[in-house]
Amino acid sequence: AGIATQAIVEKQLKKEGITKEMLGREQFVKKVWEWKETYGNRIEKQLRKLGSSFDWERKSFTLDQQRTNGVLSAFSQLYQKGYIYRANRLVNWSCQLKTVISDIEVEPMEISGPTKYKVPSDSYLAEIGVLIEFAYKIKDTNEEIIVATTRLETMLGDVAVAVHSNDSRYSHLIGKELIHPFIKERKMIIIIDDILVDMNYGTGAVKITPAHDINDMECGKRNNLNFINILNDDGSLNENAGEFKGKGRYEVRTLLEDALKQKGLYRNKKPNPMSIGKCSRSGDIIEPLMKPQWFMKCSEIGPRMIQVVENGELNISPESHCKIWKHWISNLQDWCISRQLWWGHRIPAYRILIKDENGDYFYKDDKENDIWIIDTNEEEVKCKAKKIIQNKFIYEIIQDEDVLDTWFSSALLPFTNFDWPNKSEEFNAFFPNTTLETGYDILFFWVARMVMMSLILENKLPFKNVLLHNLVRDENREKMSKSKGNVIDPLDIINGCPLDNLIQTIKDSLLPEKEKEKAIIMKKKNLPEGLPVCGADALRFSLLSYVTENKD
Repeated sequence: AGIATQAIVEKQLKKEGITKEMLGREQFVKKVWEWKETYGNRIEKQLRKLGSSFDWERKSFTLDQQRTNGVLSAFSQLYQKGYIYRANRLVNWSCQLKTVISDIEVEPMEISGPTKYKVPSDSYLAEIGVLIEFAYKIKDTNEEIIVATTRLETMLGDVAVAVHSNDSRYSHLIGKELIHPFIKERKMIIIIDDILVDMNYGTGAVKITPAHDINDMECGKRNNLNFINILNDDGSLNENAGEFKGKGRYEVRTLLEDALKQKGLYRNKKPNPMSIGKCSRSGDIIEPLMKPQWFMKCSEIGPRMIQVVENGELNISPESHCKIWKHWISNLQDWCISRQLWWGHRIPAYRILIKDENGDYFYKDDKENDIWIIDTNEEEVKCKAKKIIQNKFIYEIIQDEDVLDTWFSSALLPFTNFDWPNKSEEFNAFFPNTTLETGYDILFFWVARMVMMSLILENKLPFKNVLLHNLVRDENREKMSKSKGNVIDPLDIINGCPLDNLIQTIKDSLLPEKEKEKAIIMKKKNLPEGLPVCGADALRFSLLSYVTENKD
Protein backbone atom coordinates (compact mmCIF):
# COMPACT_ATOMS: atom_id res chain seq x y z
CA ALA A 1 0.00 0.00 0.00
CA GLY A 2 1.78 3.10 -1.29
CA ILE A 3 0.80 5.75 1.26
CA ALA A 4 0.96 3.44 4.31
CA THR A 5 4.32 1.94 3.33
CA GLN A 6 5.99 5.28 2.65
CA ALA A 7 4.61 6.69 5.93
CA ILE A 8 6.03 3.75 7.93
CA VAL A 9 9.51 4.13 6.42
CA GLU A 10 9.43 7.90 7.01
CA LYS A 11 8.59 7.22 10.69
CA GLN A 12 11.50 4.78 10.95
CA LEU A 13 13.91 7.35 9.50
CA LYS A 14 12.54 10.07 11.78
CA LYS A 15 13.66 7.98 14.78
CA GLU A 16 17.20 8.32 13.40
CA GLY A 17 16.77 12.06 12.79
CA ILE A 18 16.60 11.61 9.01
CA THR A 19 13.99 12.97 6.57
CA LYS A 20 13.32 11.62 3.08
CA GLU A 21 14.43 14.99 1.67
CA MET A 22 17.85 14.54 3.35
CA LEU A 23 18.24 11.17 1.61
CA GLY A 24 16.89 12.22 -1.79
CA ARG A 25 14.36 10.31 -3.88
CA GLU A 26 16.62 7.51 -5.14
CA GLN A 27 18.09 6.61 -1.73
CA PHE A 28 14.73 6.89 0.00
CA VAL A 29 13.09 4.50 -2.48
CA LYS A 30 15.95 2.03 -1.80
CA LYS A 31 15.06 2.18 1.90
CA VAL A 32 11.41 1.45 1.12
CA TRP A 33 12.42 -1.54 -1.03
CA GLU A 34 14.45 -2.89 1.93
CA TRP A 35 11.40 -2.55 4.18
CA LYS A 36 9.20 -4.24 1.58
CA GLU A 37 11.57 -7.21 1.24
CA THR A 38 11.55 -7.72 5.03
CA TYR A 39 7.80 -7.44 5.59
CA GLY A 40 6.74 -8.87 2.24
CA ASN A 41 8.64 -12.04 3.10
CA ARG A 42 6.94 -12.14 6.50
CA ILE A 43 3.53 -12.13 4.80
CA GLU A 44 4.62 -15.05 2.62
CA LYS A 45 5.83 -16.92 5.69
CA GLN A 46 2.44 -16.38 7.39
CA LEU A 47 0.56 -17.67 4.32
CA ARG A 48 2.80 -20.76 3.99
CA LYS A 49 2.39 -21.56 7.71
CA LEU A 50 -1.40 -21.31 7.32
CA GLY A 51 -1.15 -23.98 4.61
CA SER A 52 -2.26 -21.73 1.73
CA SER A 53 -2.00 -23.79 -1.45
CA PHE A 54 -0.85 -21.15 -3.94
CA ASP A 55 1.25 -21.61 -7.06
CA TRP A 56 4.25 -19.88 -5.47
CA GLU A 57 6.18 -19.73 -8.76
CA ARG A 58 3.58 -17.21 -10.00
CA LYS A 59 4.10 -14.81 -7.08
CA SER A 60 4.19 -11.23 -8.36
CA PHE A 61 4.43 -7.72 -6.95
CA THR A 62 2.80 -4.64 -8.48
CA LEU A 63 6.13 -2.77 -8.61
CA ASP A 64 8.18 -5.53 -10.27
CA GLN A 65 9.28 -4.92 -13.87
CA GLN A 66 6.60 -6.96 -15.62
CA ARG A 67 3.75 -5.35 -13.67
CA THR A 68 5.35 -1.89 -14.11
CA ASN A 69 5.37 -2.36 -17.90
CA GLY A 70 1.65 -3.14 -17.75
CA VAL A 71 0.86 -0.14 -15.53
CA LEU A 72 2.68 2.34 -17.79
CA SER A 73 1.08 0.83 -20.90
CA ALA A 74 -2.39 1.05 -19.28
CA PHE A 75 -1.87 4.74 -18.40
CA SER A 76 -0.82 5.49 -21.98
CA GLN A 77 -3.76 3.57 -23.50
CA LEU A 78 -6.31 5.17 -21.15
CA TYR A 79 -4.92 8.60 -22.01
CA GLN A 80 -5.17 7.89 -25.75
CA LYS A 81 -8.76 6.64 -25.29
CA GLY A 82 -9.67 9.92 -23.52
CA TYR A 83 -10.22 8.40 -20.07
CA ILE A 84 -7.26 10.14 -18.42
CA TYR A 85 -6.93 13.93 -18.36
CA ARG A 86 -5.17 16.66 -16.38
CA ALA A 87 -7.07 19.43 -14.60
CA ASN A 88 -6.60 22.08 -11.92
CA ARG A 89 -9.40 21.47 -9.45
CA LEU A 90 -10.24 20.99 -5.79
CA VAL A 91 -8.85 17.75 -4.35
CA ASN A 92 -8.77 16.06 -0.93
CA TRP A 93 -5.44 17.12 0.56
CA SER A 94 -3.81 15.45 3.57
CA CYS A 95 -1.48 18.00 5.22
CA GLN A 96 0.11 15.23 7.30
CA LEU A 97 0.94 12.97 4.33
CA LYS A 98 1.37 15.92 1.92
CA THR A 99 -0.54 14.12 -0.81
CA VAL A 100 -3.93 13.96 -2.48
CA ILE A 101 -6.19 11.09 -1.45
CA SER A 102 -9.27 9.82 -3.29
CA ASP A 103 -12.87 10.39 -2.19
CA ILE A 104 -13.25 6.86 -0.83
CA GLU A 105 -10.15 7.28 1.36
CA VAL A 106 -11.92 10.13 3.18
CA GLU A 107 -13.81 8.96 6.29
CA PRO A 108 -16.76 11.04 7.51
CA MET A 109 -16.37 12.07 11.18
CA GLU A 110 -19.71 12.99 12.76
CA ILE A 111 -19.46 15.89 15.22
CA SER A 112 -22.46 16.52 17.51
CA GLY A 113 -21.29 19.92 18.83
CA PRO A 114 -18.26 21.94 20.00
CA THR A 115 -15.23 19.60 20.08
CA LYS A 116 -11.45 19.90 20.36
CA TYR A 117 -9.66 17.53 17.98
CA LYS A 118 -5.91 16.86 17.70
CA VAL A 119 -4.72 16.54 14.12
CA PRO A 120 -1.25 15.08 13.41
CA SER A 121 -0.30 17.96 11.08
CA ASP A 122 -0.80 20.81 13.58
CA SER A 123 0.44 21.40 17.14
CA TYR A 124 -2.81 23.27 18.00
CA LEU A 125 -6.09 21.57 18.82
CA ALA A 126 -8.71 22.12 16.14
CA GLU A 127 -11.98 23.57 17.42
CA ILE A 128 -14.71 21.93 15.36
CA GLY A 129 -18.49 21.67 15.59
CA VAL A 130 -19.00 25.43 15.90
CA LEU A 131 -20.31 28.15 13.58
CA ILE A 132 -18.70 31.57 13.90
CA GLU A 133 -20.45 34.72 12.70
CA PHE A 134 -18.50 37.87 11.84
CA ALA A 135 -19.06 41.07 9.86
CA TYR A 136 -17.52 42.60 6.76
CA LYS A 137 -17.73 46.39 6.64
CA ILE A 138 -19.01 47.90 3.38
CA LYS A 139 -16.67 50.47 1.85
CA ASP A 140 -17.68 54.16 2.07
CA THR A 141 -20.76 53.38 4.19
CA ASN A 142 -21.64 52.71 7.82
CA GLU A 143 -23.20 49.38 6.89
CA GLU A 144 -21.97 45.83 7.37
CA ILE A 145 -22.90 42.33 6.20
CA ILE A 146 -22.73 39.32 8.54
CA VAL A 147 -21.52 35.92 7.35
CA ALA A 148 -20.90 32.59 9.11
CA THR A 149 -18.27 29.84 8.78
CA THR A 150 -17.13 26.60 10.41
CA ARG A 151 -13.54 27.19 9.16
CA LEU A 152 -12.68 30.72 10.24
CA GLU A 153 -9.17 30.65 8.73
CA THR A 154 -10.68 30.43 5.21
CA MET A 155 -11.88 34.05 5.52
CA LEU A 156 -8.28 34.96 4.61
CA GLY A 157 -9.05 33.50 1.15
CA ASP A 158 -12.46 35.20 0.77
CA VAL A 159 -13.02 37.12 -2.48
CA ALA A 160 -16.76 37.93 -2.28
CA VAL A 161 -20.00 37.63 -0.33
CA ALA A 162 -22.99 36.16 -2.17
CA VAL A 163 -26.67 37.01 -1.60
CA HIS A 164 -29.96 36.01 -3.25
CA SER A 165 -31.48 38.28 -5.90
CA ASN A 166 -34.87 38.20 -4.13
CA ASP A 167 -33.49 39.17 -0.72
CA SER A 168 -34.69 42.74 -0.06
CA ARG A 169 -32.30 43.09 2.90
CA TYR A 170 -29.31 43.21 0.57
CA SER A 171 -30.64 44.41 -2.80
CA HIS A 172 -29.18 47.93 -2.30
CA LEU A 173 -25.75 46.45 -1.52
CA ILE A 174 -25.23 44.32 -4.66
CA GLY A 175 -21.99 45.32 -6.40
CA LYS A 176 -20.73 47.23 -3.36
CA GLU A 177 -17.13 46.77 -2.29
CA LEU A 178 -16.22 45.15 1.05
CA ILE A 179 -13.26 45.89 3.31
CA HIS A 180 -11.18 42.85 4.26
CA PRO A 181 -10.07 43.50 7.87
CA PHE A 182 -6.65 41.84 7.48
CA ILE A 183 -5.74 42.13 3.79
CA LYS A 184 -6.35 45.75 2.83
CA GLU A 185 -5.41 45.32 -0.85
CA ARG A 186 -7.91 42.47 -1.37
CA LYS A 187 -10.80 43.56 -3.59
CA MET A 188 -14.07 41.98 -2.43
CA ILE A 189 -17.60 42.67 -3.67
CA ILE A 190 -21.16 41.58 -2.94
CA ILE A 191 -22.50 39.35 -5.73
CA ILE A 192 -25.74 37.53 -6.62
CA ASP A 193 -25.71 33.72 -6.69
CA ASP A 194 -29.18 32.20 -6.47
CA ILE A 195 -27.82 28.66 -6.95
CA LEU A 196 -25.63 28.79 -3.83
CA VAL A 197 -27.55 31.07 -1.47
CA ASP A 198 -30.61 30.06 0.56
CA MET A 199 -31.88 33.44 1.81
CA ASN A 200 -33.81 31.73 4.64
CA TYR A 201 -30.72 30.00 6.05
CA GLY A 202 -28.49 31.82 8.54
CA THR A 203 -27.97 35.47 7.64
CA GLY A 204 -28.75 34.86 3.95
CA ALA A 205 -25.23 36.04 3.07
CA VAL A 206 -22.48 33.54 2.18
CA LYS A 207 -18.72 34.22 2.25
CA ILE A 208 -17.03 32.88 -0.90
CA THR A 209 -13.62 31.14 -0.78
CA PRO A 210 -13.34 29.51 -4.26
CA ALA A 211 -9.95 27.85 -3.62
CA HIS A 212 -11.02 26.02 -0.44
CA ASP A 213 -14.62 24.83 -0.81
CA ILE A 214 -16.36 22.79 -3.52
CA ASN A 215 -19.56 24.89 -3.54
CA ASP A 216 -17.59 28.14 -3.48
CA MET A 217 -15.45 26.84 -6.35
CA GLU A 218 -18.56 26.45 -8.55
CA CYS A 219 -19.75 29.90 -7.47
CA GLY A 220 -16.30 31.28 -8.36
CA LYS A 221 -16.50 29.79 -11.84
CA ARG A 222 -20.04 31.13 -12.41
CA ASN A 223 -19.07 34.65 -11.31
CA ASN A 224 -15.52 34.78 -12.69
CA LEU A 225 -13.97 35.30 -9.24
CA ASN A 226 -10.32 35.01 -8.22
CA PHE A 227 -9.14 31.72 -6.73
CA ILE A 228 -6.79 32.53 -3.82
CA ASN A 229 -5.07 29.62 -2.08
CA ILE A 230 -4.02 30.44 1.50
CA LEU A 231 -2.46 27.10 2.49
CA ASN A 232 0.97 25.54 2.08
CA ASP A 233 1.11 21.77 1.59
CA ASP A 234 1.86 21.19 5.30
CA GLY A 235 -1.24 23.11 6.47
CA SER A 236 0.58 26.32 7.39
CA LEU A 237 -0.60 29.58 5.84
CA ASN A 238 1.18 31.12 2.84
CA GLU A 239 1.90 34.68 1.71
CA ASN A 240 -1.77 35.23 0.69
CA ALA A 241 -2.71 35.14 4.40
CA GLY A 242 -1.01 38.47 5.19
CA GLU A 243 0.18 38.80 8.79
CA PHE A 244 -0.75 35.14 9.51
CA LYS A 245 1.80 33.73 7.05
CA GLY A 246 3.76 30.73 8.39
CA LYS A 247 1.35 29.85 11.21
CA GLY A 248 -0.63 26.57 11.37
CA ARG A 249 -4.24 26.64 10.23
CA TYR A 250 -5.72 25.84 13.66
CA GLU A 251 -3.55 28.36 15.48
CA VAL A 252 -4.80 30.94 12.97
CA ARG A 253 -8.40 29.85 13.60
CA THR A 254 -7.94 30.86 17.27
CA LEU A 255 -5.93 34.01 16.51
CA LEU A 256 -8.55 35.26 14.05
CA GLU A 257 -11.32 34.90 16.61
CA ASP A 258 -9.42 37.18 19.00
CA ALA A 259 -8.41 39.60 16.21
CA LEU A 260 -12.02 39.96 15.00
CA LYS A 261 -13.12 40.72 18.56
CA GLN A 262 -10.47 43.44 18.83
CA LYS A 263 -11.67 45.00 15.57
CA GLY A 264 -15.31 44.87 16.68
CA LEU A 265 -16.25 42.50 13.86
CA TYR A 266 -16.90 39.31 15.87
CA ARG A 267 -20.62 38.60 16.26
CA ASN A 268 -21.38 35.12 17.58
CA LYS A 269 -20.33 31.47 18.05
CA LYS A 270 -22.95 28.70 17.90
CA PRO A 271 -22.84 24.89 18.33
CA ASN A 272 -22.99 23.29 14.89
CA PRO A 273 -23.45 19.52 14.43
CA MET A 274 -21.55 18.57 11.29
CA SER A 275 -19.70 15.90 9.34
CA ILE A 276 -15.98 16.43 8.71
CA GLY A 277 -13.81 14.54 6.24
CA LYS A 278 -10.91 12.69 7.90
CA CYS A 279 -7.96 10.99 6.17
CA SER A 280 -8.39 7.22 6.67
CA ARG A 281 -4.60 6.78 6.62
CA SER A 282 -3.45 9.47 9.06
CA GLY A 283 -6.50 10.76 10.97
CA ASP A 284 -5.80 14.28 9.69
CA ILE A 285 -8.72 16.58 8.81
CA ILE A 286 -8.87 16.85 5.02
CA GLU A 287 -8.36 20.24 3.38
CA PRO A 288 -9.97 20.94 -0.03
CA LEU A 289 -7.12 22.44 -2.12
CA MET A 290 -6.78 23.54 -5.74
CA LYS A 291 -4.13 21.33 -7.36
CA PRO A 292 -3.31 20.39 -10.98
CA GLN A 293 -3.72 16.58 -10.97
CA TRP A 294 -4.33 13.60 -13.24
CA PHE A 295 -7.90 12.28 -13.25
CA MET A 296 -9.67 9.26 -14.74
CA LYS A 297 -13.19 9.59 -16.12
CA CYS A 298 -15.53 7.06 -14.51
CA SER A 299 -19.06 8.15 -15.48
CA GLU A 300 -19.02 6.64 -19.00
CA ILE A 301 -18.22 3.10 -17.83
CA GLY A 302 -20.54 3.31 -14.79
CA PRO A 303 -23.80 2.17 -16.48
CA ARG A 304 -22.08 -0.92 -17.88
CA MET A 305 -20.67 -1.80 -14.43
CA ILE A 306 -24.23 -1.73 -13.05
CA GLN A 307 -25.60 -3.68 -16.01
CA VAL A 308 -23.18 -6.64 -15.64
CA VAL A 309 -24.41 -7.20 -12.06
CA GLU A 310 -28.11 -6.73 -12.90
CA ASN A 311 -28.05 -9.18 -15.81
CA GLY A 312 -26.06 -11.82 -13.89
CA GLU A 313 -22.80 -11.62 -15.84
CA LEU A 314 -21.06 -10.76 -12.57
CA ASN A 315 -22.24 -12.53 -9.39
CA ILE A 316 -21.57 -10.81 -6.06
CA SER A 317 -22.00 -12.85 -2.86
CA PRO A 318 -23.44 -12.12 -0.32
CA GLU A 319 -26.19 -10.73 -2.54
CA SER A 320 -26.87 -7.83 -0.16
CA HIS A 321 -23.78 -6.10 -1.60
CA CYS A 322 -25.42 -5.85 -5.06
CA LYS A 323 -27.60 -2.92 -3.88
CA ILE A 324 -24.55 -1.24 -2.35
CA TRP A 325 -22.67 -1.76 -5.65
CA LYS A 326 -25.47 -0.12 -7.68
CA HIS A 327 -25.76 2.84 -5.28
CA TRP A 328 -22.02 3.50 -5.29
CA ILE A 329 -21.50 3.07 -9.04
CA SER A 330 -24.49 5.36 -9.74
CA ASN A 331 -22.65 8.17 -7.92
CA LEU A 332 -19.19 7.65 -9.42
CA GLN A 333 -17.01 10.75 -9.48
CA ASP A 334 -13.88 11.09 -11.61
CA TRP A 335 -10.95 9.42 -9.86
CA CYS A 336 -7.88 11.48 -8.93
CA ILE A 337 -5.10 9.00 -9.74
CA SER A 338 -1.96 11.05 -8.96
CA ARG A 339 -0.22 11.01 -5.57
CA GLN A 340 2.57 13.25 -4.25
CA LEU A 341 4.66 10.31 -3.03
CA TRP A 342 8.09 8.91 -3.96
CA TRP A 343 7.14 5.24 -3.56
CA GLY A 344 5.10 3.96 -6.48
CA HIS A 345 4.81 3.98 -10.28
CA ARG A 346 6.00 7.37 -11.49
CA ILE A 347 3.52 8.80 -13.97
CA PRO A 348 4.74 8.51 -17.62
CA ALA A 349 3.88 12.14 -18.36
CA TYR A 350 6.52 14.62 -19.51
CA ARG A 351 6.06 18.38 -19.32
CA ILE A 352 7.68 20.49 -22.03
CA LEU A 353 8.94 23.80 -20.61
CA ILE A 354 9.54 26.34 -23.42
CA LYS A 355 11.93 29.28 -22.99
CA ASP A 356 12.12 32.47 -25.03
CA GLU A 357 15.33 33.99 -26.42
CA ASN A 358 16.08 35.50 -22.97
CA GLY A 359 15.91 32.07 -21.34
CA ASP A 360 12.65 32.82 -19.49
CA TYR A 361 9.94 30.15 -19.33
CA PHE A 362 6.78 30.80 -21.36
CA TYR A 363 4.77 28.79 -18.85
CA LYS A 364 5.87 29.37 -15.28
CA ASP A 365 2.78 27.85 -13.70
CA ASP A 366 1.46 24.31 -13.95
CA LYS A 367 -1.75 25.22 -15.77
CA GLU A 368 -3.88 23.37 -18.29
CA ASN A 369 -2.24 25.17 -21.27
CA ASP A 370 1.12 23.51 -20.57
CA ILE A 371 2.41 20.99 -23.11
CA TRP A 372 2.39 17.39 -21.89
CA ILE A 373 3.61 14.28 -23.72
CA ILE A 374 2.41 10.86 -22.54
CA ASP A 375 4.74 8.00 -23.44
CA THR A 376 6.46 5.05 -21.77
CA ASN A 377 9.68 5.57 -23.77
CA GLU A 378 11.90 8.59 -23.01
CA GLU A 379 13.51 8.55 -26.47
CA GLU A 380 10.06 8.73 -28.06
CA VAL A 381 9.25 11.66 -25.78
CA LYS A 382 12.33 13.55 -27.07
CA CYS A 383 11.34 12.88 -30.70
CA LYS A 384 7.77 14.05 -30.10
CA ALA A 385 9.02 17.17 -28.29
CA LYS A 386 11.25 18.10 -31.28
CA LYS A 387 8.27 17.82 -33.65
CA ILE A 388 6.08 19.98 -31.39
CA ILE A 389 8.69 22.68 -30.80
CA GLN A 390 10.21 22.48 -34.32
CA ASN A 391 13.54 23.82 -32.97
CA LYS A 392 12.23 27.41 -32.81
CA PHE A 393 12.67 27.62 -29.06
CA ILE A 394 14.85 26.29 -26.28
CA TYR A 395 12.98 23.72 -24.24
CA GLU A 396 13.36 21.37 -21.29
CA ILE A 397 11.67 18.00 -20.72
CA ILE A 398 10.68 17.17 -17.12
CA GLN A 399 8.89 13.98 -16.02
CA ASP A 400 6.01 14.47 -13.60
CA GLU A 401 7.22 13.97 -10.03
CA ASP A 402 3.94 12.32 -8.95
CA VAL A 403 3.23 8.60 -8.73
CA LEU A 404 0.02 6.70 -9.44
CA ASP A 405 -2.47 5.77 -6.75
CA THR A 406 -1.72 2.26 -5.45
CA TRP A 407 -5.22 1.12 -6.48
CA PHE A 408 -4.48 2.00 -10.12
CA SER A 409 -1.84 -0.74 -10.41
CA SER A 410 -3.87 -3.12 -8.23
CA ALA A 411 -6.87 -2.67 -10.52
CA LEU A 412 -4.83 -4.09 -13.43
CA LEU A 413 -3.75 -7.32 -11.67
CA PRO A 414 -6.28 -9.65 -13.35
CA PHE A 415 -4.28 -9.24 -16.58
CA THR A 416 -0.89 -7.69 -15.64
CA ASN A 417 -0.29 -10.89 -13.66
CA PHE A 418 -0.10 -12.67 -17.02
CA ASP A 419 2.39 -10.60 -19.06
CA TRP A 420 -0.18 -8.04 -20.34
CA PRO A 421 -0.07 -6.03 -22.62
CA ASN A 422 1.50 -9.03 -24.40
CA LYS A 423 -1.22 -11.51 -25.34
CA SER A 424 0.83 -14.49 -24.22
CA GLU A 425 -0.20 -18.12 -23.76
CA GLU A 426 -0.51 -17.43 -20.02
CA PHE A 427 -2.75 -14.44 -20.61
CA ASN A 428 -5.08 -16.45 -22.86
CA ALA A 429 -5.17 -19.30 -20.34
CA PHE A 430 -5.91 -17.26 -17.20
CA PHE A 431 -7.77 -14.12 -18.28
CA PRO A 432 -10.62 -13.79 -17.59
CA ASN A 433 -10.55 -15.72 -14.32
CA THR A 434 -13.46 -17.42 -12.55
CA THR A 435 -13.66 -16.30 -8.92
CA LEU A 436 -12.28 -13.44 -6.84
CA GLU A 437 -12.36 -13.87 -3.05
CA THR A 438 -11.66 -10.79 -0.92
CA GLY A 439 -12.83 -8.70 2.05
CA TYR A 440 -16.06 -6.72 1.68
CA ASP A 441 -14.30 -3.54 2.87
CA ILE A 442 -12.45 -3.18 -0.44
CA LEU A 443 -15.41 -3.83 -2.75
CA PHE A 444 -14.96 -0.35 -4.26
CA PHE A 445 -11.29 0.36 -3.58
CA TRP A 446 -10.31 -2.75 -5.51
CA VAL A 447 -13.09 -4.96 -6.94
CA ALA A 448 -15.00 -2.20 -8.75
CA ARG A 449 -11.78 -0.79 -10.17
CA MET A 450 -10.68 -4.19 -11.48
CA VAL A 451 -14.04 -4.52 -13.22
CA MET A 452 -13.71 -0.97 -14.59
CA MET A 453 -10.18 -1.45 -15.97
CA SER A 454 -10.93 -4.84 -17.52
CA LEU A 455 -14.05 -3.56 -19.27
CA ILE A 456 -12.25 -0.50 -20.65
CA LEU A 457 -8.94 -2.10 -21.68
CA GLU A 458 -10.06 -5.64 -22.63
CA ASN A 459 -13.84 -5.33 -23.05
CA LYS A 460 -14.26 -8.33 -20.72
CA LEU A 461 -15.09 -8.91 -17.07
CA PRO A 462 -11.99 -9.96 -15.09
CA PHE A 463 -13.90 -12.74 -13.28
CA LYS A 464 -17.38 -14.25 -13.10
CA ASN A 465 -17.88 -14.45 -9.31
CA VAL A 466 -16.97 -12.17 -6.39
CA LEU A 467 -17.04 -13.85 -2.97
CA LEU A 468 -16.74 -11.32 -0.12
CA HIS A 469 -15.45 -12.63 3.21
CA ASN A 470 -15.85 -11.17 6.70
CA LEU A 471 -13.26 -9.15 8.59
CA VAL A 472 -11.20 -10.08 11.62
CA ARG A 473 -11.81 -7.37 14.24
CA ASP A 474 -10.49 -6.73 17.74
CA GLU A 475 -12.48 -7.03 20.99
CA ASN A 476 -13.87 -3.51 20.49
CA ARG A 477 -15.09 -4.42 17.00
CA GLU A 478 -12.42 -2.16 15.50
CA LYS A 479 -10.86 -3.29 12.24
CA MET A 480 -7.37 -4.66 12.86
CA SER A 481 -4.74 -2.17 11.75
CA LYS A 482 -0.98 -1.94 12.23
CA SER A 483 -1.37 1.82 12.73
CA LYS A 484 -3.66 1.17 15.75
CA GLY A 485 -1.46 -1.55 17.28
CA ASN A 486 -4.44 -3.94 17.59
CA VAL A 487 -3.15 -6.58 15.17
CA ILE A 488 -2.50 -10.20 16.18
CA ASP A 489 0.13 -11.97 14.09
CA PRO A 490 -1.20 -15.39 12.98
CA LEU A 491 2.27 -16.84 13.58
CA ASP A 492 1.95 -15.91 17.27
CA ILE A 493 -1.31 -17.88 17.50
CA ILE A 494 0.07 -20.85 15.57
CA ASN A 495 3.40 -21.05 17.44
CA GLY A 496 2.35 -19.44 20.72
CA CYS A 497 3.85 -16.24 22.14
CA PRO A 498 4.63 -15.14 25.75
CA LEU A 499 3.12 -11.84 26.93
CA ASP A 500 6.57 -10.24 27.24
CA ASN A 501 7.22 -10.88 23.54
CA LEU A 502 3.84 -9.42 22.55
CA ILE A 503 4.58 -6.28 24.58
CA GLN A 504 8.09 -5.97 23.13
CA THR A 505 6.62 -6.04 19.60
CA ILE A 506 4.44 -3.06 20.52
CA LYS A 507 7.40 -1.21 22.08
CA ASP A 508 9.45 -1.76 18.90
CA SER A 509 6.60 -0.51 16.66
CA LEU A 510 6.28 2.97 15.17
CA LEU A 511 3.08 3.78 17.05
CA PRO A 512 2.92 7.11 18.93
CA GLU A 513 3.85 6.64 22.63
CA LYS A 514 0.24 7.15 23.84
CA GLU A 515 -1.02 4.50 21.40
CA LYS A 516 1.72 2.12 22.58
CA GLU A 517 0.59 2.58 26.19
CA LYS A 518 -3.04 1.84 25.23
CA ALA A 519 -2.06 -1.25 23.20
CA ILE A 520 0.10 -2.63 26.04
CA ILE A 521 -2.72 -2.17 28.59
CA MET A 522 -5.14 -4.04 26.28
CA LYS A 523 -2.63 -6.87 25.72
CA LYS A 524 -2.12 -7.32 29.49
CA LYS A 525 -5.88 -7.30 30.06
CA ASN A 526 -6.86 -9.67 27.22
CA LEU A 527 -3.84 -12.01 27.13
CA PRO A 528 -2.36 -12.04 30.67
CA GLU A 529 -0.55 -15.33 29.97
CA GLY A 530 0.28 -14.55 26.36
CA LEU A 531 -0.86 -16.81 23.51
CA PRO A 532 -0.73 -20.61 23.91
CA VAL A 533 0.41 -22.84 21.04
CA CYS A 534 -2.72 -23.38 18.89
CA GLY A 535 -1.44 -24.64 15.52
CA ALA A 536 -2.65 -23.71 12.05
CA ASP A 537 -5.70 -26.00 11.97
CA ALA A 538 -7.24 -24.55 15.17
CA LEU A 539 -6.79 -21.01 13.84
CA ARG A 540 -8.35 -21.82 10.45
CA PHE A 541 -11.33 -23.71 11.88
CA SER A 542 -12.01 -20.99 14.46
CA LEU A 543 -12.18 -18.36 11.72
CA LEU A 544 -14.36 -20.59 9.51
CA SER A 545 -16.86 -21.13 12.33
CA TYR A 546 -17.52 -17.38 12.39
CA VAL A 547 -17.93 -17.23 8.61
CA THR A 548 -20.76 -19.81 8.73
CA GLU A 549 -22.67 -17.41 11.00
CA ASN A 550 -21.92 -14.49 8.58
CA LYS A 551 -20.22 -12.47 11.34
CA ASP A 552 -17.03 -10.44 11.53
